[in-house]
Amino acid sequence: MKTNFSVLFYLKRQKNYEGDVAPIYIRLTLNGKRAEISTARSCHPSLWNSFSGRSSGKKEESTTLNFQLDQLQRKVYDAYKSLLNANEEISIASIKAKFQGKEINMLSILDVIDEHNDEMRSLVGKDYAPGTLKRFLVLRKHVQEFIQRKYKLEDLDLKKVDQKFISDFDFYIRSVKKCSNNYTVKVLKSVGKIIDISHHNKLIENNPFIGYKGKTKKTDRFFMDEDELQKITEKEFSSERLGTVRDVFLFCCYTGLAYTDVKNLRKNHINKGIDGEQWIVKVRQKTNTRSAIPILPQAQILLDKYADHPMCDGNMLLPVHSNQKMNEYLHEISAICGINKKLTTHIARHTFATTVTLLNGVPIESVSQMLGHTNIRTTQQYAKVVDIKVGADMARLREKLSQKLNNKKSDG
Repeated sequence: MKTNFSVLFYLKRQKNYEGDVAPIYIRLTLNGKRAEISTARSCHPSLWNSFSGRSSGKKEESTTLNFQLDQLQRKVYDAYKSLLNANEEISIASIKAKFQGKEINMLSILDVIDEHNDEMRSLVGKDYAPGTLKRFLVLRKHVQEFIQRKYKLEDLDLKKVDQKFISDFDFYIRSVKKCSNNYTVKVLKSVGKIIDISHHNKLIENNPFIGYKGKTKKTDRFFMDEDELQKITEKEFSSERLGTVRDVFLFCCYTGLAYTDVKNLRKNHINKGIDGEQWIVKVRQKTNTRSAIPILPQAQILLDKYADHPMCDGNMLLPVHSNQKMNEYLHEISAICGINKKLTTHIARHTFATTVTLLNGVPIESVSQMLGHTNIRTTQQYAKVVDIKVGADMARLREKLSQKLNNKKSDG
């Protein structure tokens, strides 16, 4: 049977590409069907020749890159010819597997992650929140990059995922990716979940994660106290940019909305509540749970302020920058206001949970519902922080009252 087979190298630029180097991919085409494979190499677009599929640079770096791409191309054609000469099935999958040194019918770690993610994708909005799917998509990227770096392969046989793989992957996330202990443990537990499913489905004989004992560490939840909240509220900014970011931040402080939820806040999310007042009623993007938040006067003032803002055409309620820019500008704001805390959009949510609500006597069950928490234990972490603050405040009061008693005794 005649086959039309071709190999092309190209740059894969993401939507948010901002001018840095871009990854080089191989595109295999067989009788109109395509497959992509990462080369684990990259090139700056200004040096890339799309016609030749090579770097046009004159330096040694470009010469070396082109030599490596030539080798990869030969390796792909060798895989194709090997299948042809052995009279084996020729398909995109078989050529790709041969090139990557995999058994053609091998079940890989990325195969089972993809199957898991495809099933999860179909259940988003029913059994899973969009944020959960996003976490597993990021997990796949971590695993693929780890395999490329550690094994110099595009994928790995599922049967080769052993305790050493776990240990090395753990180290990779901590060191190369520079992630915290808690994030690393969450990533490893997500892999463990998929491996556990594979073991349950008898795809592998042993579960290497049985002995994994990753433990998360308790982390402090930072928030602003009343004085800091007042400082930011009263500060006059000469820059409209900082003033707008401050206002969006304050809106989050008085509503408890996370960045994604305030970014997607629309007019249809404002409804009359059971008390006849205005409420924000929306489903949290991260957890897919409903939250209903009465709009406090401070939040309403901000909504009114931006009702006619150019960025609020249509259904948008507030002019919200990207999360990265928000946090960057909040860093400027904290310095200008003399607040010795790293302000982020999430600190606003913590401030709502503590300073604005719990410290003002709002029951924890109500706070949990407004935050859209799926488990009240999550909200109780804020309550512990509040207890510490209350304890410190009471210690100061105790000292003050003791001083008064001592003064009274001295006078007597």
